[in-house]
Amino acid sequence: MTNIPFQTINWQNIEKTEHPGETGMAFWQTLNFNGLRVRIVEYSAGYVADHWCQKGHIVQCMEGDFTSELENGEAFLLTAGMTYIVSDNLSSHRSVTKNGVKLLIIDGDFLK
Repeated sequence: MTNIPFQTINWQNIEKTEHPGETGMAFWQTLNFNGLRVRIVEYSAGYVADHWCQKGHIVQCMEGDFTSELENGEAFLLTAGMTYIVSDNLSSHRSVTKNGVKLLIIDGDFLK
């Protein structure tokens, strides 16, 4: 990673991209830096991720709630104000939400 100079981000100016889930839709607003990705991600009501993710993340639930399911059968409900952290290749996980959720997700080389 390289140093990132001070900057502000107006998320209203960051393009949203669509990513279909097994059901529902994810909308990503993404900023990429060298070795770092910062996203605002919104999952629609009824969203179920279409894969088990191996990537490490820091996930902050900003609005709504969702369940982070682990491939081993464990499940964790996160509500607004809660965070989870996982390193790369440590726990296969996927997101599920009944009513929709808005998340801040940070991932990158520091989670390897």
